[in-house]
Amino acid sequence: MSAPSILVPTILVDADACPVKEEIYRVAERYKAQVRVVSNSAFRVPVSERVKRVVVSDGTGGPKFDAADDWIAESADARSVVITADILLAERCLKAGARVLKHDGREFDAASIGSAVATRAIMEDLRAGMDGMGGGPPPFSKADRSNFLQALDRVLVRMR
Repeated sequence: MSAPSILVPTILVDADACPVKEEIYRVAERYKAQVRVVSNSAFRVPVSERVKRVVVSDGTGGPKFDAADDWIAESADARSVVITADILLAERCLKAGARVLKHDGREFDAASIGSAVATRAIMEDLRAGMDGMGGGPPPFSKADRSNFLQALDRVLVRMR
């Protein structure tokens, strides 16, 4: 009789603007999780059997704006943790049953995603009317990095 197989979680990283990739690799190694680093352009990832780079395009060899989001959303399931700041991608992944974390450690969930999508739409409308005015998110801090590490650790512990 063979031992029951253990389902290993997969961390799907929306990588083009992800400031916590190194932290993800460290935590994934500790939990023996698979990592898929998804982007529109190639960049270095650690040499590891667990970490795989996925470079997506529009099929003609050129980058496609939403190709990485589409790949991640299609790959997400109940054994996935998605790392993204993209609210619309987070919504798609939650519908697929995945857990979703922002880079600062905040978790998107069924209770928070509706208001996040609505706020995004309002802010988009405001920015469109401000012609050249803008801001963006606050600078990424050491506290954000620490909060992310703690959140990813908590999520992976709960998935075991």
